Parts: sequence; C-alpha cells; structure tokens
Amino acid sequence: MDGLTQIPFDSATFLRTPGVGRTIIQFKPKRALFSQGGVAETVFYIHSGRAKLTVVSKRGKEATVTLLSAGDFVGEEAIAGTGRIRIATASTITLCVVTRIGRDHMLKILHEEHAFSDFFLKFMLARGMRTQADLIDQLFNSSEKRLARTLLLMAEFGRPGEPETLIPAVTQETLAEMIGTTRSRVSYFMNRFRKLGYISYNGRIQVHKALLNVVLHDLLPEQNAMRPTVLEPPLPKARKATRARLV
Repeated sequence: MDGLTQIPFDSATFLRTPGVGRTIIQFKPKRALFSQGGVAETVFYIHSGRAKLTVVSKRGKEATVTLLSAGDFVGEEAIAGTGRIRIATASTITLCVVTRIGRDHMLKILHEEHAFSDFFLKFMLARGMRTQADLIDQLFNSSEKRLARTLLLMAEFGRPGEPETLIPAVTQETLAEMIGTTRSRVSYFMNRFRKLGYISYNGRIQVHKALLNVVLHDLLPEQNAMRPTVLEPPLPKARKATRARLV
C-alpha cells in the first residue's frame, strides 16, 4: 500500500466534465443529436433542456416516440454492438447541454466503474418501466387519459423536486402523435382541461396539480372521453310524412 486514498468514482462529476472519450456540447433548438439511419457510435446524456425522439416511416410519416429531459441518456443502442444503425432521430426542442460519450469509452467505464454501472442500470430499468407503462397506457386508456398522462410527464410530476408546471412549447400535432389520436381530438380535450382548471395556456401550457389528482384517482369526467354529440339535421316535411306512412 502506498498510503494514498483512492477517490471514489462520482458519476455526476464524470458526466458533467469533459475528458478522454467525452465532450460537453451545447445544441440550439431544433438541432439533431443523431439521425435515423446513421451509425450508432455515441451515447448522449442530457444535462439541461428538452429533446424528442422521432421516427419516420418508409412513407415519410413522422411520429414522436418520446420526449427527453435532463437526466436522460439517449442513443444507448450504440453500446449493443458495432455497426448498429439508429432507428430514430433525437433532436432538441429547447437549448440543450449534453455530454457526448464515444461507444468504446462508454463500454470501458461501464466495465471498470461499478458505481457508474449501477447508475446507468437504474436509468435503463426506469426507462424500461416507463416504456411498459406507455404501452399499457396506449392499450387500455382513453385518448383523453393518455393526453393527461403525457402532460404530467412533460411537467415532470413524480420526479424528485418541484415539477416544472410550465412545459416546453409543443404543438397539438406532436401531442396527437404521442398519444395516437388526431389533432382535433387533442384540441377538444385541451379545451376541456382548461375549462375544468387542469391546465392553462397562453402560448405555452401550464399544468396544474389538479390534473395529477384526477388522474391518480381516475376521476376524469367520463363525458370528456367521448366524442361530442352530433345532432342530426331535422328531416324535411315530405320525408317525415313518408316515414310516418312506413311506420
């Protein structure tokens, strides 16, 4: 023993400081971290800002898979093997500060530093649980409840610390893509939520705690999940007379 005390590995320090195999980068809004079809050679860790993961079909239709925020890794498929192709595009919504880590360096740290391995494993387990919850939500919940859950996730209700009730600018088209419905349905539910006091918006959406309470207790008014009633136009007098004779 040389009498020196080994400094414990700190995952947070590793991720927020540049060094061998990793760089800190600031991305402006609407910039791609990586693109669908590219070779997966790096992993990204988001320090601040919001980003999204999108997929484009062969027919050119784009869909938003998930939204990303501070504390998220993205592009982790790079460590699964060489030559992996990106199946989605990660792009920024707001100004983002990220750490870009090369595949080989990421694997080296995972193998050598158990503290970082535990840190990364917890994130992957949490993401797996989130993906499972998203699937259950898509299969069994109404589009109204899916929208409510998405807004709560964007506001980071349920994460440690105070939620960011004023969520990043997001279009109704993007919300519709995420919950699997139409923009008109999203508009209908958003107006309902606003009238009920669950949200408010004037350019950007602010999510109120009342929405969390009704979702947790499954108290969303049932009529909100249904389509608006469409009234049939009155029948002409001649058709009324014909129908009366048939009866």
